Amino acid sequence: MTAIAAPARGDLVNVVRAEWHKLRTVRSTAWVVLIAFASNIGFAVLTAAVLAPRLDAGERGRVDVVQLALAGLHLSQIAFGVLGALVITGEHGSGMIRTTFAAVPRRGAVLTAKALVLAGVTLVASTASAFAAYLAFRAALPAHTLTGTALSDPGVARAVAGGGLYLTALALLGFGLGAALRSSAGAIASLFGLLFVPPLLLDLLPRSWKDTAGPYIPMQAGDQIYIASHREAVALGPWTGFGVFCCYAAVALLAGRLVTDRRDA
Repeated sequence: MTAIAAPARGDLVNVVRAEWHKLRTVRSTAWVVLIAFASNIGFAVLTAAVLAPRLDAGERGRVDVVQLALAGLHLSQIAFGVLGALVITGEHGSGMIRTTFAAVPRRGAVLTAKALVLAGVTLVASTASAFAAYLAFRAALPAHTLTGTALSDPGVARAVAGGGLYLTALALLGFGLGAALRSSAGAIASLFGLLFVPPLLLDLLPRSWKDTAGPYIPMQAGDQIYIASHREAVALGPWTGFGVFCCYAAVALLAGRLVTDRRDA
């Protein structure tokens, strides 16, 4: 990454401009946005044209149309999680973080600016790709295959927008882990371990324990924001689940801030 000097006083607006310049000139940002749109739209068209027509009557009554349309989020979440980690670990790996902190001694301002720029870019790109995917899903869906697919139907617009919110919080979770661990490999491994390992461990527990703890693990909680209907009985509500997922991101960001303040660059 190219370090952009900001005023020594650490003016947040100028630091944000510098971090925006960094992020938009790095190739990985464009690749992540491209992957998000390609995976979200591609999987949406595929599920609409191939999977949806093969559902039987019972399955059609139980399927959540938004989750079906946003099947590509399972791939794009990897891209945004990696981007969140690389926003900070890339500079640590190259040593350019020392130049950044020399230009802006207030390290908290640097982390805040990076998080704001990352959140803004991710929110716009992920929300746009989610709505594009849903519209592509509806366009590719054979007539009279599924009902309740209009954006005006209860819960649909919130769930589609929720896909963008989930990916934004996920990117910030990756960013917080990157700031805390200062290693691209370590942050990425920790992020996806946090997402994918707890569900596997829960399958080994008794059903009562699984029902109690399951709704609060990161992925299970975060997924609720982009579910429109047919939520499991033990699952958290959409905003409650998203709030729990945001708490994981907040803890990671706090850990990253503490490590950044207390350790040398």
